Amino acid sequence: MSLQVKSFSFREVKHWLQPWRLFARLTIAGKMFAGYGVLAVLTFSVVVYVLVSLFRINSLNRTIVHVDIPVQIAADKMSDALLTQNVYEKRYLILRRKDFRHLFWERAKEFDTLLEELKQLPEDVSLPLAKIDSLHAQYGDLFLEMVRLVQAGRGAAAEALSNGPMREAVERMLELLRDITPRSKAAQDARMKRISETSSSAIRTTVLLCIVSIAVGALAGLLVTAYISLSLRKLKAVTSRIAEGNFENGLHTTGEDELGELARAFDAMGKRLKRMEEMYLDASPLTRLPGGIAIEREVQRRIDRHEPLAFCVMDLDNFKAFNDRYGYAHGNVVIKDAAKIVEQASRTHGAAEDFVGHVGGDDFVVVTTPDRMNGLCDEIIKQFDLRVPQFYSAGDREKGYIFGKTRQGVEMKFPLMTISIAIVTNLHRTLSSPLEASETAAELKDYAKTFNRSLYVIDKRRA
Repeated sequence: MSLQVKSFSFREVKHWLQPWRLFARLTIAGKMFAGYGVLAVLTFSVVVYVLVSLFRINSLNRTIVHVDIPVQIAADKMSDALLTQNVYEKRYLILRRKDFRHLFWERAKEFDTLLEELKQLPEDVSLPLAKIDSLHAQYGDLFLEMVRLVQAGRGAAAEALSNGPMREAVERMLELLRDITPRSKAAQDARMKRISETSSSAIRTTVLLCIVSIAVGALAGLLVTAYISLSLRKLKAVTSRIAEGNFENGLHTTGEDELGELARAFDAMGKRLKRMEEMYLDASPLTRLPGGIAIEREVQRRIDRHEPLAFCVMDLDNFKAFNDRYGYAHGNVVIKDAAKIVEQASRTHGAAEDFVGHVGGDDFVVVTTPDRMNGLCDEIIKQFDLRVPQFYSAGDREKGYIFGKTRQGVEMKFPLMTISIAIVTNLHRTLSSPLEASETAAELKDYAKTFNRSLYVIDKRRA
């Protein structure tokens, strides 16, 4: 006996893998919906099937309760009422008392009431009600004729009428009524059998569907849970590596769901944390603001993206004289206060993406947008001029100057500190690099320092 091994083409394998690829490209919500959607459909099918079965059983029960049983009861009562009528008819014929006539019509009324109840049943209930109604009306008319004959003294004719047509009408109605009961009983038995069969079938099918639903739901839950758990374990491992300072060792995934997006966000976060670490190492130890490297990167980023740029360089005028006069500790307080002024002004008057840096010493930088630069610089100058006098003694504030030495050792008067701001933008020309922006700002700053007050100057030269 030879063993035949069937080979599969690459196209067939690719075709079989297509559903899994589609599943992998879904979002987590999509995967969960796909996984549990089948369970939901099966559960819905079970519920619908059970409800339909219950509806059928309830419909059969209602028919038995409201049709079959009432028909049997009514038929028996109508037979009793008719026999009672016949008894009162015979008694009246013999005794000729009016109360028997009255009792005859009372039973006739009872018979008619039961007949009307049967007429209210659904139209699909096949009963000879019209024939019974006609015979009962005929029987009543014959009784009236018999009463008339009795009252006319024609007893023999009345007796012939009672034993003839009236007896035939009663017997025919009793025959019809007796036929109703077994027919109704047979219909009731048939419906009871259908109820039993429907119940058994519903139980078997419901149990089967429940087993299938549980199996499919468990499988779907395991697949989705395993996928999410595996991805979360990978993310946990990456998080641990990032916590240890290994910012480059992130996740690399092509997944298109939320976990794939989260993995890519972790990669981006690692790179950003690395940049932030570099910025932290470059930051000023006094103000904790980013230093020169971070400033250059921010300016270069905006230049590369061709974003509107306003490069604001700030310098505290006469700071060295203040530092020499009051000491470096007071000078540090002034530097930190100036940093707070610049940061606060950037938050209240700048753009959300503004960048504040501290080059070193008394030099600060704000990278903002041209539409915000005027209001921002006005606020910085306003707050700086308002708060600087408090750093001087009362006597120096009153005089408006202090004595100090220049870098060449020449003693002279120095006014209270002011702030000079140089602004370079790319509104009128294209900036090629942070170095070009910095050189232009240095020129403008030297020009701004020639004024003995706080101000800002804007480079409006065109390339």
